[in-house]
Amino acid sequence: MEVKDILKKLREENKLTQDELAERVMVTRQAVSRWETGETQPNTDTLKLLSKEYNVSINTLLGSPRQLVCQCCGMPLNDDGMISKEPDGSFNEAYCKWCYTDGEFVYKSVDALLEYLIGHMPNPDHLPENERRIQYNRYLLQLKHWKQAGDSAVHNQ
Repeated sequence: MEVKDILKKLREENKLTQDELAERVMVTRQAVSRWETGETQPNTDTLKLLSKEYNVSINTLLGSPRQLVCQCCGMPLNDDGMISKEPDGSFNEAYCKWCYTDGEFVYKSVDALLEYLIGHMPNPDHLPENERRIQYNRYLLQLKHWKQAGDSAVHNQ
């Protein structure tokens, strides 16, 4: 679905006129009309307001052009209900709601997350725990959250 169609559909689902939406996101009715005809698209700040207004991620507003993945645990974020939110209610598309809640990271270390994964993730190949730990760790350390944590640890030495 194209951005113009998504924006019109969300406005109609929320039973808003173009005038009402324009007032809520501080633009003109003509701007809303141009979005819905595909003539223009909302700017970044307006996308943030629309995201909050409709309770959908910016990725969803843009037609899901990228596959979001939690940068803490690596889980695909296939649904807006899985995406974390900041304390102000805005979406944080970098993390799932299980790793980042109310502005705080749930797992304070990669080891804490590894313990959770080892205890809760299926093991269909019946791999030994140490091998699973190595595989998970190798993957997790490629994710933004743990790369940054590693960079901070190196800089703090």
